[in-house]
Amino acid sequence: MVFSSIVFLCIFFPAVILCYYLCPKSLRNLFLLLASLLFYAWGEPKYILIMLFSTVFDYCNGRLLEYFEVKKKNTFGRIILIISVVGNLGILCFFKYTDFILTSFSSLTNSEFPLLNLTLPIGISFYTFQTMSYTIDVYRGNIKAQHNLISFGMYVCMFPQLIAGPIVRYSDVAQEVDERKTSFSLCASGMQRFLLGLGKKVLLANQIGALWDEISSLNASDLSMSLAWLGAFAFTFQIYFDFSGYSDMAIGLGEMFGFHFPENFRYPYESKSITEFWRRWHITLSSWFREYLYIPLGGSRRGTIRQILNLFAVWFLTGLWHGAGWNFILWGLYYFTLLVIEKLFLHKLLNHLPSVLQHIYALFWIVIGWVIFACDDLTMLKSYFQMLIGVGIPACNQLALYEWTTHSLFLVILALSSTQFMKKACDNILQKISSNIGEAVAFWLKSSWCLLVLLLSISMLVSGSYNPFLYFRF
Repeated sequence: MVFSSIVFLCIFFPAVILCYYLCPKSLRNLFLLLASLLFYAWGEPKYILIMLFSTVFDYCNGRLLEYFEVKKKNTFGRIILIISVVGNLGILCFFKYTDFILTSFSSLTNSEFPLLNLTLPIGISFYTFQTMSYTIDVYRGNIKAQHNLISFGMYVCMFPQLIAGPIVRYSDVAQEVDERKTSFSLCASGMQRFLLGLGKKVLLANQIGALWDEISSLNASDLSMSLAWLGAFAFTFQIYFDFSGYSDMAIGLGEMFGFHFPENFRYPYESKSITEFWRRWHITLSSWFREYLYIPLGGSRRGTIRQILNLFAVWFLTGLWHGAGWNFILWGLYYFTLLVIEKLFLHKLLNHLPSVLQHIYALFWIVIGWVIFACDDLTMLKSYFQMLIGVGIPACNQLALYEWTTHSLFLVILALSSTQFMKKACDNILQKISSNIGEAVAFWLKSSWCLLVLLLSISMLVSGSYNPFLYFRF
């Protein structure tokens, strides 16, 4: 089940939110756990056992780590931590990378290794990183171990952030797992955030994603350089509005249940450098790798060479985390290269450039990066890059003129919506209405706008429009 589906919007979510508020507070964690298991089992009933195993496995590891800390037996604590990390990564690697490794070996050795044809459990990369962060933080003494298995299970399986993040570390919500406040204003705020995220996904991401799907499936004879660039721009907007839309929906749902999840996006396409881009894009993943890999490896404290090696490890694994494919590894190493160049050479130069040129510089490399990300097949990737520079195809053709003309206004809307411009404009209007007419009018005006977004989104979903799920690989 996904958020942008009729079943979720019209049946599952209304029933869950109503029952949650009717449920006694002492039973809300159990109810949310059961609802989350139903949500996950809707699409993958057999793989729910893997998530339950990870939950019980790290619950026990947390309790053992706490026990050995009290007994001052640090050696045993380190052994438990190693077991936890190896166990979690072992499960993740088995399901996510076994067939990729077998395929790669077959290509290198010109032999045939039988594939296991494993289905990737949805969200396994997200909940694996969450449970790993929990045991590491317990070992470090940053948080106390959770003694209630129901509460811990609710944290791991919580459906708002289960399949597409943000990556919510236990330390982010530790105070709210057992004691959290709910109110009408918090629920209303969460509902508005959820509906705006739904609009991002269904009304923006899906519509421009259909254009990318159309262009990427064309024969080379139908393409031109300008059409290839339009496709690259389309995917650039699709992945932002799709992923940030899911994050907004998750954060909004969390608010409705009394949780405050960390922000995952801060207008990344406003960035003036690649370094800044990765401070704004998928923030929870970047902070996870920084906290649990980059800094423990030494960060930037042990000289330039060591820093470069640490960055290589982080970005190789970041690419691999996103999917079992060589394009994802290339994508990670691509950003590693850009970040190292910026840190060693370009940082001071970029600061002296006009702001507009800094934006153009960053956006150019971001768009190129999304082409690498989008092209699963390396042959397709090579071909698409050739099209971007006009090798063997015209600069423009009739189809390109038609597509650019048809989608130009929508591209402008997408570009503005990916910056703070639209939000600031709406906030200024609401603030003026609030100060001149009243806060209640401003609230109901925003609520009416969100209701319109919901109705438009449902109408698009009912019509069977393009509605891909980008995160099945994660």
